[in-house]
Amino acid sequence: MSNDVNAYIDPRTGKILGQPIKKSEFIQWTTALHRSLFLKETGRFIVGFISFLLVLISVSGFALVLNRQRSIRSLFSKIVKENFAQYYHVFLGRLSLIPILILALSGTYLTLEKFNFFLEKTDSEEKIEVVKTSPISKKEDSSILKNTLLADVQKIEFPFSDDPEDYYIIGLKDREIEVNQITGVLISESPTSMTTQLSDLSLDLHTGRTSILWAIILGIASLNILFFIYSGFAMTLKRRASRIKNKYNAGESKFILLVGSENGSTLRFANAIHKQLLAHGEKAFIAELNTYSVYPKAEQLIIFTSTHGLGDAPANASKFISLINKTGQQQKIKVSVVGFGSKSYPDFCGFAQEIDAELSKKNWAERILELQTVNDKSSEEFVEWVKLWSAKTGIPLSTTPSIYNEIPKGLQKLKVLDKTTVSDTEHTFLLTLQASTNTKFTSGDLLAIYPANDNRERLYSIGNHDGNIQLVVKLHPSGLGSGYLYGVEKGSILKARIIKNQVFHFPKKASKVALISNGTGIAPFLGMLEQNKKKTDIHLYCGFRTETETVSGYKKFADEMMEKQQLQSFHLALSREENHFYVMDLIKRDAAFFVDLLKQGGVIMICGSLAMQKDVESVLDELCLVKTAKGIVAYKAKGQILTDCY
Repeated sequence: MSNDVNAYIDPRTGKILGQPIKKSEFIQWTTALHRSLFLKETGRFIVGFISFLLVLISVSGFALVLNRQRSIRSLFSKIVKENFAQYYHVFLGRLSLIPILILALSGTYLTLEKFNFFLEKTDSEEKIEVVKTSPISKKEDSSILKNTLLADVQKIEFPFSDDPEDYYIIGLKDREIEVNQITGVLISESPTSMTTQLSDLSLDLHTGRTSILWAIILGIASLNILFFIYSGFAMTLKRRASRIKNKYNAGESKFILLVGSENGSTLRFANAIHKQLLAHGEKAFIAELNTYSVYPKAEQLIIFTSTHGLGDAPANASKFISLINKTGQQQKIKVSVVGFGSKSYPDFCGFAQEIDAELSKKNWAERILELQTVNDKSSEEFVEWVKLWSAKTGIPLSTTPSIYNEIPKGLQKLKVLDKTTVSDTEHTFLLTLQASTNTKFTSGDLLAIYPANDNRERLYSIGNHDGNIQLVVKLHPSGLGSGYLYGVEKGSILKARIIKNQVFHFPKKASKVALISNGTGIAPFLGMLEQNKKKTDIHLYCGFRTETETVSGYKKFADEMMEKQQLQSFHLALSREENHFYVMDLIKRDAAFFVDLLKQGGVIMICGSLAMQKDVESVLDELCLVKTAKGIVAYKAKGQILTDCY
């Protein structure tokens, strides 16, 4: 009869603690997938090879971070957030680099051991290592056994018989000992091979079996690996989306655009210029800076480059400086350099500066513009270069910032709560939208919509109406944005993003405020009046063409606000009525009020058309010069005149 027992046993008392729990089918399935991909020996080799690749990826990733930060001390410096995938790829990579590297190294070692990459010593060699000892006293022996911690015991082989020559074989962490089963005398000991010790250490590190804390760290690191796969693909796809396409070759092109870009963002700007040049019928060629060569028919050379790390060249521009020093051009070429970077880094546009300095030494390069820089991919700053370059070359490129904006991701979903209609005489409508409860905005912020689902952006001033977004929109016959907004149905969902407009928020400390608007520019002011719970002294001046039903609604709203003491006075100018008035006429009429308001530290806010803003500022400037000997420039510098016009 067999006496074998399969149970958990307390080694100190011999008491049975419980029966081993069989692993669930899911755990067995997961284990087989992890170890061999269900492909047995072939799968184990594949998994081991992937572990080795992960080692290379971890080491190369660390090297790239060091190259970017220049020192280990700067390893955890601020990360510039370009997008979600890029930011968290770097952030999580810094935190989980060491655990992932340990996972990969230990997995690779275990695979190599599985395939007998590390040869064990022969039996003859092992016998030489055995250290025979003379019998020692029971007192000494007893101290050895009693001082051996159970936690250090790896395995125990029991004697097969009562023969004194059959010994207990006890495997410890660092050695294996033989003990006489009768006397307890230590018979021999031999050190555990380095291969076995490394195998045990690798298994401990790879599985976390010896520490719950280390197991949790490994679990989090494993989840991070999944995120790295996603973010890596996301960044790759983003770069491919802005890949280079050419209609003409370098040898026949008049315009040469060379790009240095680490993640594709700079290439996006260059592509936008390239497309416009082609649309103007020009022969243009775009390529990476590392492909620089002789351009026999080139008249214009435009260089767009970012700066990688701390003043370094991007990967596709690392050879450019040496190339231009080796290869000259046969004719004079007009040159312009545009640098892209972030002012969060000390070497802002450092590589662009280096290129500009090198080109200034070349006799073939005729620099037509000083180096232009763009901070944090600002399309507004890029447009400043576009204006200068167009003026120099006579080629009219688009100066609309939205043309160079990236199509935004993760737009908010807004529900259409209400929309008024237009008529033959009324071309303006009000649109009320509901945002999610955690969306923060205030009157004066901007709503950006993308009606054609491309990079064409339309902005509208926001009014906060009962916690909802309210827009006042003029419907234009072929207006892209207004047509889209007028086409939405009540209860439908539209996607947009809210842009904080800090420079046009209602002043918190001003004792008196004058609001001046025309047309749809009244939208943010309606919200500001509604939010004026502190009952700041506000005076509203607004101009419209005729008194429509909508304008009558504004008058009624103004009366309600005055009853609540949230508005002090309301002044209306109608330019197409019998007794026509313009907003400027109202300002001239109340000249003393406006001059006194500015002198006392009050604030004037202007929203509406640019033409109206120009006329109003001209009138105010004239009044201020006469009454205070100071123009409105001085008041603008103090933040007493705020504008948001279009």
